[in-house]
Amino acid sequence: MSSDTWTIRKVLTWTTQHFEKRQVDAPRLTADVLLSHVLKVSRVRLYVDLDRPLSKEELASFRALIERRISGEPTQYLTGVKEFYNRPFKVDQRVLIPRPETELLVEASLHALPKDTPSRALDVCTGSGCIAVSLAAERPQASVLATDLSPEACALARENAEALGVGARVTIVQGDLFTPVPPDARFHLVVSNPPYIETGEIPSLSAEVRREPHLALDGGKDGLDALRRVIREARRFLRPGGLLAMEIGETQGNAVRELLQAAGYENARVEKDLERRDRLAFGTQPAATGPQA
Repeated sequence: MSSDTWTIRKVLTWTTQHFEKRQVDAPRLTADVLLSHVLKVSRVRLYVDLDRPLSKEELASFRALIERRISGEPTQYLTGVKEFYNRPFKVDQRVLIPRPETELLVEASLHALPKDTPSRALDVCTGSGCIAVSLAAERPQASVLATDLSPEACALARENAEALGVGARVTIVQGDLFTPVPPDARFHLVVSNPPYIETGEIPSLSAEVRREPHLALDGGKDGLDALRRVIREARRFLRPGGLLAMEIGETQGNAVRELLQAAGYENARVEKDLERRDRLAFGTQPAATGPQA
């Protein structure tokens, strides 16, 4: 960018073209989002004020974000926020960025929680808290316990629970999967978006994804390490008839269905995401036998 007068229109046009050359995903949208963040206005406002000139300070801030984005830093880390299930969640390098596919997991999980009576849910590998907080916000009588191995992720999840008004009903505890859960606790729902990427695939991921926490990505040699443990251990904590709901990798459907069946769940099934790829897996705790010891 030169020292000429830079209006919103000119800045957006230049930045979009620059992002296209550097093969940044969604170049126009990314330019819009970053400039909205710098100017502290909505994207709609940008288009109302296309001829508004930017100050030197605003240009400098925007240039810095452009360079960081081109270096591979995710847009959501640059703005510090990601919309998820119609709510703004704070995100940064401590947590995985919530994906649209995970909104489908929340939607399906809500069916296991009654609208008008108290219920309990457990969110394992909570990360930013997007699942736990969304469940509590959508079910005002639900209480949610959430766990994560990362103390940094737990701290951010607590921030999100407080900021979005459900801090009194969402408890975040640090620990490995079910380890911090009281042994006598029972839940209507256990939900998890665990790490499920194969270790060998991580180096080939995009620069943006590789900026996210390795702990939240690496599912072991076959990507199933955490999923196996969640499937095995969740039965101890589910009420009779309770639901286990998980996000999985697109190639893991058959393997996860077999794991659910072998662990004794009823109605073991896999559902697809909006791009028709295996993405969600479910199993129901048998009503007759109750949870396993």
